[in-house]
Amino acid sequence: MLNWMRWLPENVSTYGGDIDSIISLIYYVTLAWFFLTLGAFALFLFLYRRREGRRATYVRGERLREAAWILVPVLIVLVLDFWIDLRGAPVWAKVKGQVPPTELVIQVTAKQFNWEILYLGPDGKFGTEDDRQFENELHVPVGKPVRLVLKSKDVIHSLFSPHLRLKQDMVPGRAIEAWFEATKPGKYELPCAELCGFGHSGMKGWLYVHPSEEYQQWVKEQWPSQPSEGGYAPLPNLPQGLRGRSPRSNGSLS
Repeated sequence: MLNWMRWLPENVSTYGGDIDSIISLIYYVTLAWFFLTLGAFALFLFLYRRREGRRATYVRGERLREAAWILVPVLIVLVLDFWIDLRGAPVWAKVKGQVPPTELVIQVTAKQFNWEILYLGPDGKFGTEDDRQFENELHVPVGKPVRLVLKSKDVIHSLFSPHLRLKQDMVPGRAIEAWFEATKPGKYELPCAELCGFGHSGMKGWLYVHPSEEYQQWVKEQWPSQPSEGGYAPLPNLPQGLRGRSPRSNGSLS
């Protein structure tokens, strides 16, 4: 079968394929319904076209067989909608509810009109001297889960990574979690997907997915005096709500 979804950006995340399957389902259902509707229009235009000697009939829709022209399509649409919901529920749970254990937590703060990306230092606390902040640059290792803490300084923004199939609004006054695991090294665009002001079109960052050794080298360059096992700084004191199980800490980060 032809791949009608090849116009999408290349998927480079672990859950991107699941999201693509839902997009494909919606696409094919909508496409089939579109041609069915146009076909019905064309058929009715032919069958009930104007003819000499035949008067049009006024249909009140009071009989069940007349109302069925509305009720049956409504029922079909409801069934298709429930089908999409049933297929989408496990994907939603996987993306939003089943956050895998991770040692890498990064804070991304949006403001008009750029991304402030903050990395924890070896002390495992945000807002201390050993933190490292970058403008519009998000560096992560390939094949490792990454948890994001998303904030906004001014208006509603939306962090969007088409290649990761990740899109999450960022609301002032809230810290919203998201996660991803990249599967392919490379450089990928990070635009804002929410109209946030006159400079919205220029609000763009970059995601750098590094091979493991390259990422470890990048970490050493940021904290040269603090070597970290496996390329990560330890995270002993995450705020409440950001705690997760760590392979090195037997289920606890504190």
